[in-house]
Formats: sequence, structure tokens, C-alpha cells
Amino acid sequence: MSAPSPGPTAALPLAGLRILTFEAFGAGPFGSMYLADLGAEVIKIESRAQGGDATRGMGPYFLGEHDSHFFQTFNLNKRSVCLDLKSDEGRTAFRRLVATADAVLNNLRGDQPDKLGLTYPALREVNPRIICAHLSAYGRDNARRGWPGYDYLMQAEAGYLHVTGEPGSPPARMGLSIVDYMTGITTALALLAALFGVQRGGEGRDVDVSLFDVALHQLSYPGTWYLNDGLVTGRMPRSAHPTATPVQLFRTADGWIFLMCMTEKFWQELLRVLDAPHIAADPRFASMPLRREHREALTPLLDAVLGGDTTANWLRRLQGVLPAAPVNDMAQALETPFPLATGMIRSTPHPLRADFRSFANPIKLDGHRLEARSAPALGADTDTVLAELGYSAAEIAGLHARGVT
Repeated sequence: MSAPSPGPTAALPLAGLRILTFEAFGAGPFGSMYLADLGAEVIKIESRAQGGDATRGMGPYFLGEHDSHFFQTFNLNKRSVCLDLKSDEGRTAFRRLVATADAVLNNLRGDQPDKLGLTYPALREVNPRIICAHLSAYGRDNARRGWPGYDYLMQAEAGYLHVTGEPGSPPARMGLSIVDYMTGITTALALLAALFGVQRGGEGRDVDVSLFDVALHQLSYPGTWYLNDGLVTGRMPRSAHPTATPVQLFRTADGWIFLMCMTEKFWQELLRVLDAPHIAADPRFASMPLRREHREALTPLLDAVLGGDTTANWLRRLQGVLPAAPVNDMAQALETPFPLATGMIRSTPHPLRADFRSFANPIKLDGHRLEARSAPALGADTDTVLAELGYSAAEIAGLHARGVT
């Protein structure tokens, strides 16, 4: 089964929007890639002297000079313009570009946008409708505004490392930079909300989102439990849910399976499939609160039954009955037929590697996956964009010669 072919680019909902970005690493580029995938013209403003976005030089896998697998992961469908904002000519070109744009997004340290003139007060004279979105580590309006920060640090300070992993083990972070990705998407949402306000007759404005705020916000219901009743949610054995049971890992004959009996109905379905009357008749497991209370007794009993068959066979029996999943490693997750059949893994040919593959955007429009093209070479669109702004070929050549572009 093949995935539906992409719909026409002209139908993309953000077509016509121009968004300028000053971004590097994961959070900002991840968020702006959603905007680019949905049709916005996202122009990365990069410094040629610094080699552009830092991830262009991040290994271990490269695609020629100033390009890498890491960079391609976060920058599909974008354009690249090199400008030196430390020069008068570079700042002039940038302001001319702002006059044509709808938003400016950065993921710089909190004290940098004011210094570089990337805020709404600095740009409103050029474009009173411009949205200036700031994604920083800790925000721009507090004592930590000048602090650098990264995903792992946010996970550590916001408490994630003490709700991840097995009890008694050292604190553990999540295996992926989840705070970066959540913050990128939150920033994209905030930017679009602000643009919607402008289109309804409002003016431009500054929009701020920080890694730390998003990390703290995502403590969600365990955080609410603590704030109101002082309950400290810790690490649970087998990656279990803090209250619902059984919702955790279980051993099978050849590995692991994750079961989620979030409701009484699913528990009853599990008992039916397992055909384990000794568990069904045990009064310790007669209700969700009792199962939670006797979790340590229930786990080995379920292990014993599930250990009698393979993960694949259990999944065949449980499919469509209750939520269950295999516990895959990276290779298994990416080589199984399902994501290939749905189009989540696709070919994105690169000038230096025709067989390069990437992930599709998870959003579908009218049942179609969004189109994608490889991330741009450093400064690939500089001349074209400057010409659109009215610079002559001679003027562009002069900017190149003086190191402005």
C-alpha cells in the first residue's frame, strides 16, 4: 500500500507568508520547519563567516561542506540568505527584507534580540505589521535572560530526570530532545496566532516562548498533583503509569510488550485474551485502585502468562482489542512496514545523495502528505532574494566582495 501523493503546493495554507529566521540547533529550526512544510517561505538569515547554522557542521555524517544529516533533519523546505548584521550594509539589507516579511523568528539567547535589533520596537518603523517571535532558553524579561540553555538542562531542572527510568537508578533524561521540539512547535503556534491577530486588524508585536517555561508546563497533571496536594511523582518500575494499572512493560517469550489498560473495559479484555482465571478471580485485582495497590504482585503473574508466547503473537491476538505495542529499537522502529506504507519515511533527494531519506511532516492536508525538498546550501538564495529587494547585479557583487553576504 503506498501513501497518497502530495497535494499541489499552491493549496498549502501558509503560502504567501514570508518568515525570516535567526536560528540554529533544534528548537527554532524544528518549529519553523513546520511553517515551511505548510507553505510559508522561511528564509534563514545566516552568517557566512560563522559557517551558518551551527548544525551544518555537526557530525558524524556530512553532505559536503556546510551541510550534514543533522542540518537536513531540521531545515527542509527553507531558503538561505547570508547577511552580516554587524555591518551597516548587512543591517540595511535586512531591514529592507523585513519590510517584505510577515514575521521574524529567532532562537537566540534572551539578551541578544535587543542587541541585534530583532524586536518589534526596533522594527515597527520598517513594518508595523511585523511579528517578532523570540524562542530563548529562559525568556527575555528576567534575571536569566543572558543565560544560554539547552534541552538537556531544561529536562534536568524541570524534574524530568526524576520521573524517567527505573527506581533506584541514576536520574535519566529522555532519549530525545523533547523540550526542544515541544518549544519549537509552541513557538510556531504562538507566531501563527499573532499573525492571525494582525490579519484581523491588529498590529505587530513581540511573542516570547522559552525552553524552561515549556518544560515546566509539560509537567502537566503530575505537576498539578504536586501543586495542589503535595504528591511527588517518582520513577515507576517498568515505565509504568503512576496511577493506572496495568499500564507498563511486560516480558514475553522473546522480548517485551507494552500494555495499556487505561480503563476497566481494557482490563476485562486482557483477562479474556490471556485466559488466566487465577488472575481474574484474585480479589486483589478486582478494581483499578486495588490493582494499583497490588501492582508488585500483579506484574509477575502477568509476566508468567505473557512469557508463554512471543511479542508478535501476543500483538496479533490483542490487535484491535486493547492498546498494545512492541518495544522496538531504532532499527525495528524505522524498518517495519507500517511507517513506510503510510509515507512517514520518504525520499528527499539531496544534490550529493540522491537516495537521502527523511521523515514526512505528521500533518496531512486532505489526506495528502506535505511536499518536501532538501535543506538549502549556505547562502543558496542570497542573490535571488537581494535581487527581489531591488539590488542590482553590480550591487550584489559588491556586497559579496565586501563580505556582507
